[in-house]
Amino acid sequence: MKLLVIGFGQCGGRIADEFARLNLRARRERGIEIAPGVFAVNTDAADLSGLSAIRPDYQHRILIGSRKTGGHGVGKVNELGAEVARDDADKIVDAIRSTKRFFESDAFLLIASTGGGTGSGALPVMTKLIKERYMDKPVYTLVILPFEHEESTEERSVYNTATCIKSVSSAADAVFLVDNQRYVRKDFSLRNNLSKINELIAEPFYNLLCAGEEKKAKYVGAKIIDAGDIIQTVTGFTAIGYGREQLSAFSFPFIRKTDFRTKSTETHKGIQAMDKAISELSVKCNPADADKALYLLAAPHREMNMDLVKELGEYLRSLAPQATIRNGDYPREKGFMDVTVILSGLSDMEKVREYYARSTVFIPEFQRRQVESASKLKQIDEAAKDIPSLL
Repeated sequence: MKLLVIGFGQCGGRIADEFARLNLRARRERGIEIAPGVFAVNTDAADLSGLSAIRPDYQHRILIGSRKTGGHGVGKVNELGAEVARDDADKIVDAIRSTKRFFESDAFLLIASTGGGTGSGALPVMTKLIKERYMDKPVYTLVILPFEHEESTEERSVYNTATCIKSVSSAADAVFLVDNQRYVRKDFSLRNNLSKINELIAEPFYNLLCAGEEKKAKYVGAKIIDAGDIIQTVTGFTAIGYGREQLSAFSFPFIRKTDFRTKSTETHKGIQAMDKAISELSVKCNPADADKALYLLAAPHREMNMDLVKELGEYLRSLAPQATIRNGDYPREKGFMDVTVILSGLSDMEKVREYYARSTVFIPEFQRRQVESASKLKQIDEAAKDIPSLL
């Protein structure tokens, strides 16, 4: 599957940068392309300068709203971010249209953090516009939820998140939810933590996108997961997870493949990889709420067999009994067994309900503060009415 990727705001731009790296990696290691066009859109020029894999020209790093923001961002005001995106939408569409292999892409992936201003404001606006203009291509959004400390200290982040999710969910074909907090590593520095989180967010898409684009016959799976399977699976609120188990023991030539212990270990490794994928889902959810599910097994072809595929399918069925399940294999990884899992059409998202509930409390509080502030300013003006002005 080929994606046209657009990142909005600082967070969205950096994750889009990771997708550009994945594309370079796919071209280098596998001779295939999974992201023919990757763009970063921002109101802050400094954020655009901090990217490394996305091309540095103005058609791939797009600065919007410079007249209103002076190239310094919108200061977490997502209403302003939405306004700027509406005003400069043609600039973004023109850049997309200029991509040489644009019409080869199967879908759009728009990325943004919900807690900021530019990303959470521009994402719904551009999702709706692109969906209206390119009706034949699905438009998916990768929505990054705030950290716990942002939710507890920045009320505006919760409000921005609620308004962004509500707006995007009505416009996009699917919303991949990613909870930043689930990827935090306590012993990493801030810069390394954020860089690693962005890498972990993008990594689950790698094999999933490569499998259907494979050109070498020996790496084509017996059951291929391609763009059609993904499009039929991904809808509504969606979670994605990825698990990996090392198979170093199988690389030694003296191990007998017919031994019952070896056979049992193969299946066990596969179940462990799927366990990791489920436990590392991008957002906390109940798999039983999924309407559709998909899993991709990637491993050396000798380590994959019908028993393993059957066990993985039955395991996922036990977790998501109501879901329509699709599966595939990809005989690529050396020395590892990888499982990618998608749970889609999730009917209940506790995290989203929490944002909606908390933001409804904040709205009257914001209004009260505005009235209070205006009242205090009026009192100051009245106290100074008898004082002569020098202007």
